Amino acid sequence: MDTENKWQAFFDRHAPYYLKNEFTGNTVAEVDFVLEELQVRQGAPLLDVGCGVGRHAIELARRGYQVTGLDISEGMLAQARAAADEAGVTVEWVQADATAFATDRRFDGAVCLCEGAFGLLGGGHDPYEQGPMILRNIHRALQPEGRLIITVLNGCRTIRAHSEEDIDAGIFDPLILAEICRVEASPGEAAERIDWERGFVPSELILLLRTSGFRDLHLWGGTAGSWGRRRPKLDEMELMAVAERLSV
Repeated sequence: MDTENKWQAFFDRHAPYYLKNEFTGNTVAEVDFVLEELQVRQGAPLLDVGCGVGRHAIELARRGYQVTGLDISEGMLAQARAAADEAGVTVEWVQADATAFATDRRFDGAVCLCEGAFGLLGGGHDPYEQGPMILRNIHRALQPEGRLIITVLNGCRTIRAHSEEDIDAGIFDPLILAEICRVEASPGEAAERIDWERGFVPSELILLLRTSGFRDLHLWGGTAGSWGRRRPKLDEMELMAVAERLSV
């Protein structure tokens, strides 16, 4: 089994250009939405899993929350530290694989947005266990009744976007709803093959949450730049779930 995490290497190189992605331009409105759904007290401790360059974590810290941002990519965290310094806010930054992190701290709410590691398969991850491992780690870090907001790739779109020829060519695996991702690390570079990127159908995501100790509250369309309290569309990029950690 290949144990190299190609996603980690990609994001280390992509970090300086990440905020040039069009979907990153709606941070303030997204944080407004997050706070409405998390329903946490002012100044509460919050966990951002797969925080990337820290765009949500830093905006939350600006508003007075105690934020811990976790990411596997040191390149992304270096950008996050610089941005936090420039903004004059304090965030605890932790480099770790979301499937393996542990903390003694307890948080009132958590987010795992824009995939935030969830479904990005690499480093020998079991495609069936990667998601549950992340959810169990978040569950352990949350206070009872603490809320989680998570966005994942929409498996319905993944299926509809591919053909039998894609299966034969090895670029789509229908057993795990995963597709090979090709993307540019920096502007002007040729798109390169990274690794498998996994989608989830709505019923599967709800089942994963329930079996990981959460009560599902909502499942909505969660495509970055177009979040909404609405039924997800078949061909939209992402789904969003809002869930609550069970007290037992």
